[in-house]
Amino acid sequence: MADRKTFPDSIVTIPAQGTHQPLGLVVNAVEPNQPDEQLTIHFSFDIPKRAQGKLEALVSSGKTVSATELEKYNPNASSITALQDWLEGQGFTTVEVTADGIYARAPTSVVAKSLDVDFVRVTRDGFTHNAARNVPSLPAKLAKNVRAIGGLQPFLRAHRNSRRRSPSDANRVALGTPTVGLVAQAQTEANKPPYMVSEILTAYSADALGVCGAGQTIAILIDTLPDDADLQAFWEANGLAQDLSRIERINVKGSALDAPEGEETLDVEWSSGIAPGAKIRIYASGSLSFVDLDRALDRIIADLASNPGMRQLSISLGLGETYLGGPNGEVATQHQKFLRLAAAGVNVFVSSGDAGSNPDQTGHSSGGPTQAEYASSDSMVIGVGGTTLQLAANGSRQSEVGWANSGGGKSRFFNRPTWQKQLSAAFGDKRLVPDVSITADPDFGAFLVLGGKVVQIGGTSWSAPIWAGICALLNEAMLKSGKAALPFLPPLLYPLAGSAAFSDITSGSNGLYEAHKGYDQVTGLGVPNVRNLMHALVG
Repeated sequence: MADRKTFPDSIVTIPAQGTHQPLGLVVNAVEPNQPDEQLTIHFSFDIPKRAQGKLEALVSSGKTVSATELEKYNPNASSITALQDWLEGQGFTTVEVTADGIYARAPTSVVAKSLDVDFVRVTRDGFTHNAARNVPSLPAKLAKNVRAIGGLQPFLRAHRNSRRRSPSDANRVALGTPTVGLVAQAQTEANKPPYMVSEILTAYSADALGVCGAGQTIAILIDTLPDDADLQAFWEANGLAQDLSRIERINVKGSALDAPEGEETLDVEWSSGIAPGAKIRIYASGSLSFVDLDRALDRIIADLASNPGMRQLSISLGLGETYLGGPNGEVATQHQKFLRLAAAGVNVFVSSGDAGSNPDQTGHSSGGPTQAEYASSDSMVIGVGGTTLQLAANGSRQSEVGWANSGGGKSRFFNRPTWQKQLSAAFGDKRLVPDVSITADPDFGAFLVLGGKVVQIGGTSWSAPIWAGICALLNEAMLKSGKAALPFLPPLLYPLAGSAAFSDITSGSNGLYEAHKGYDQVTGLGVPNVRNLMHALVG
């Protein structure tokens, strides 16, 4: 195949037939009339290597670029146009062309012939897909600047990082109780789970700071949208002066969306609760397939110029790194997008996972290989781990330990970034996860209104939107003090290790790793004292 360029990291290995662990795939027998279903394929282009290195150095040094300046780091436009023309000649329909890639749709038979791949029928989690078995390729003259080809194995999807419980001891409002009279019931048992927004703000010294996230926008990346009535009931129960005019909904594909599942509701209710003065922009991707998530990230990047206050993004999704193939496939595709966001001054908070140090393919159970979850392991995001927080009767932190299911570890793909260089050499030379942490344990979980009923919920999916809300508070404080909004946070946070800006969590285990004095792979730098963190960053 001297005249074609191959993309080995764009697929994972599929066995001949039977169950394939650890992904839990079942490869079906060949069907005589195999469905020629439509596939959306993502052709991702490289930022020129020198330009990418320059952009990463800029982020590491605490600098940002404007949305207009960011265009200087786009891949070569003529290369994208040339491939688009070829794909359309092969029978593809262009879905969307972005700054760094092409989304194109075609029947499986057209994809197979054009990319020189064979497809098999694969079942996972009750859904059957056409999936590529062998490495795809493109004509070499067109593929010089193509980094990866995504979407050939639709069974590869991110998972949500949240867990539900019945409200502890039937506290506040028993599970299933209608939201009528919610305010009165929710205020009767203070500082007991399910916790209210004001209690979490007080626990982390984020109350009475004179900021509410005004002028800021928090982006949420998830597959579907929450119900308006649930949001209003949550705000009412928490005594928040929020309203639906602050919630902006973007249906990225413009397709029908699934009913609320809980994750989208948690992200929006709690980010808007922590920063009630901020706008919330929900980017509903339509599914958790990586092609759809990539399109949503592209839309967020495209919207930065018209939304200058969008300086924080919460993502409560992930998948163990070992399930994602090699470093030059989907991981490289998303890393390039996270790099662009970080360079533009958008801090991306990603939940570290809910299955400890050994997550399986579902993300809800241990028993998989020792691994960190992507995208929390990307060097251009803030990985957010979880704790078990118990409040005293007066609202103070009675105890806080590393949550047993908090994701953490070291990356297979990313070397240790410069801001982690001062950590012990005993950790090795790879990117360490998480960076920070905050409450997560569903047994001491969050108050949530879902489907008109009260739910107690937790997971690092709770942690990420809390941190995104805190970032909005910090950014408002920066602007009020006459300073520029925050750049990429990790180079600013790691020098604060051991200071009053963080409460070090020194006990708890997520399986392989133990929380201890200083940085650890359960809780990172620890949990924030937001008042002190604000003083440290704002002055």
